[in-house]
Amino acid sequence: MSVTKIAVFASGRGSNFQVVYQRIKDGYIPAEIALLISDNPHAGALAFAAAHDIPCTVIRPKDFATPEMFGEELLHALLAQQIEFIVLAGYLKKIPGNVVQHYANRIVNIHPALLPAFGGRGMYGIRVHEAVFLSGAKISGLTVHLVNDEYDAGPIVLQKAVAIDDCNSPADIARKVLEVEHQALPEAIKLLLEKSYAVEGNRVILGKRSYENQTGID
Repeated sequence: MSVTKIAVFASGRGSNFQVVYQRIKDGYIPAEIALLISDNPHAGALAFAAAHDIPCTVIRPKDFATPEMFGEELLHALLAQQIEFIVLAGYLKKIPGNVVQHYANRIVNIHPALLPAFGGRGMYGIRVHEAVFLSGAKISGLTVHLVNDEYDAGPIVLQKAVAIDDCNSPADIARKVLEVEHQALPEAIKLLLEKSYAVEGNRVILGKRSYENQTGID
């Protein structure tokens, strides 16, 4: 089985990034992390990447006049490493449209709630869990989805529910959901890299059409 070269984007400590790395090392995911990109020069994910000899770079959107210019710099870094697939693991910036277009249906993100509830602009990290807690919901969970031009609106790959009726704070919910995130993100990546899939409307159809070799790599 061929090994896919992937890039991981992370803004913080990168716990999901570390889990994906370990699941690649143990042979579960048929991939190689060829690049880590962060918008935060102080991200813990950068230290982990450096310690494990993973090429990494910091590219900050605020350093560019337009999202398109930011995207061009991202594409330059991605294509230099011949990246075929992108994983967003706690990345807090919007992916520019030119990157989304180049890697159409080959960018995956994990969101700590059951979309389409508790998603959208500004809904990330503890903010999501605060909204869930205040809503009184008894169940939360996570969503792994492909990335399009809208916040948290791309086709859903998989979802997992988490009972939160015993949680007494947003932090309690965050801890329970994160445990399941660490299982779900590697599972979703493995599915997308090993199985053929198509996107019809806003649905991911596994086993219908392969995106393999549609990388756009020159």
